[in-house]
Amino acid sequence: MAKKILTLKLLKGKYGVCRLNKTQSIPEWSKKGEFFSITKTSDELSIVCSENNIPNDVKCEKGWRILKIQGPLDFSLIGILASISLLLSQNKISIFAISTYDTDYILVKNKDIDNAVKSLVKGGYEVVDQ
Repeated sequence: MAKKILTLKLLKGKYGVCRLNKTQSIPEWSKKGEFFSITKTSDELSIVCSENNIPNDVKCEKGWRILKIQGPLDFSLIGILASISLLLSQNKISIFAISTYDTDYILVKNKDIDNAVKSLVKGGYEVVDQ
C-alpha cells in the first residue's frame, strides 16, 4: 500500500463555474453557501459557487464537485497541484483548480468524481467526506 501523501476532503453539494462580464458587480447570489470563489480580471468576472444559487440566465458550467486539500499548506511546498493534476490527467479526468492562501481546491465534474477519488486513493492520497 502506498504511503499517504495528503488528505483531501470531498465537499458536499454541486458547484457551478460562472462567467460574467468584467464590468458587472459581484452579485449577492454568488456569496451564499459554504464555499464561493470570485476572481476578477481585465477580461472577466469568474465565480464558483453552489449551483443551486445560480440564476438560469447566467453563463455557467454546472455539475462540479470540490476536493479540498486539507491545510493549511506551507508556501514552500512544491508540486502539490502538479502531482494531483498529473494523476487525474493520467486517468482522463479534467480539473479546475482554485488556490487560496491556506490551501488548494480541485474541482472535478460530478460524472468523474468516483473515478477521481479511486485514482487519488490508489495514488496514495486519503479522501474523506465532509
